[in-house]
Amino acid sequence: MVEPIFRTLEVVARLAVLATATQISYGGVENIPASGGAVIAINHTSYVDFLPAALAVHRRGRRLRFMIKAEMQQVKIVNFLIKHTGTIPVDRGAGAGAYAVAVQRLREGELVGVYPEATISRSFELKEFKTGAARMAIEADVPIIPVIVWGAHRIWTKDHPRNLGRAKVPIKVQAGTPVPAAEDIARTDAALRESMTGLLHHVQEDYPHEPGAYWTPRRLGGGAPTMAEAAQMEADEAAARAVGRSGRPSR
Repeated sequence: MVEPIFRTLEVVARLAVLATATQISYGGVENIPASGGAVIAINHTSYVDFLPAALAVHRRGRRLRFMIKAEMQQVKIVNFLIKHTGTIPVDRGAGAGAYAVAVQRLREGELVGVYPEATISRSFELKEFKTGAARMAIEADVPIIPVIVWGAHRIWTKDHPRNLGRAKVPIKVQAGTPVPAAEDIARTDAALRESMTGLLHHVQEDYPHEPGAYWTPRRLGGGAPTMAEAAQMEADEAAARAVGRSGRPSR
């Protein structure tokens, strides 16, 4: 399929990687199917981890259709790209429509990118998973390909300044063996989490972490919040948003 806008984005992405001297290494790319539908489940630590994941898929001659929050359609250039790249907008208040579109794309043989954690993990560990990836895979009868992106959080993540210059940040992308969709959502979700946890720890073993650095998980001697601390930060944010919407403290 000829997609000139998507093709242009692929060229721009590669040029951006070269311009910033970002060092991306790929592993397990052969696990991404060369044809047919699959859910690509990606961990979420950064605002830019979609790019290394998409480049990994591109190495297999495929294109990744991401699901993105519908609010981004309010940004004209983003809305233009959504319309011309097969991106699937998700209305968080009514996600059934986007879910149906994603399942249809999977049945048509597309690769659909999903963040099972839904939002960025401040601890840089795997948060609790939403069940969307498992449900889509079961309904479309396609496998889930677990993908770990590690290092992109050093470029741009929550609570820290962007580092978009020529920083030469090493990034690792590791795709795991396909997780088959079981009949049971909980079993499929548990299998996916087990696979992604193993991949994450494997990738971290060979990555040069800095003791005390904000981007290094506490488990590895870094300064990132623990999972409990990160969860409390999210709860505080949610409470603040509720106060902002109502104009009075939430009960």
